[in-house]
Amino acid sequence: MTVKLAYSYSKTYDPAKVARAMGRELRVSPKDAAEICRHIRGMPLEKALDDLERVIERKQAVPYKKYFRKLAHKKSLQRWHSGRYPVKACEAIVEVLENVRGNAKYKGLDENALFIRHVSVRKGFTIRGFRHRARGRVEEFNTPTTNIEVWLGERHG
Repeated sequence: MTVKLAYSYSKTYDPAKVARAMGRELRVSPKDAAEICRHIRGMPLEKALDDLERVIERKQAVPYKKYFRKLAHKKSLQRWHSGRYPVKACEAIVEVLENVRGNAKYKGLDENALFIRHVSVRKGFTIRGFRHRARGRVEEFNTPTTNIEVWLGERHG
């Protein structure tokens, strides 16, 4: 009997050359996580972690290239005008990146040559909730969750 897992990785690579990690059901916005992952995709691991730490300190903004309606311009951005400082989502992604760094170290990959080979965001389940309003009414107050997967590879050259 074959059991289908609820969570699986979206791509396949040579396991000897790639380290991977997944953050499941993180309580961050899927839109914020998607913009952060678009920003760090393809970067060396150390540069990505430094950029996210600067976002957490509110010194550098993340460019929002898809979800940018009615969004203010940020002075810290180059080559793009609108962005935000999604601190909560950056902290969650930093934890996943630290986890995948440990997995790469365990596999024996070169720590100085690691780069983010693949990163993807999927919407998780929605935690249902409600808020009481005036005159006996109730409105939805739901919390989205996010699944994030990260693959690190080695870049030589």
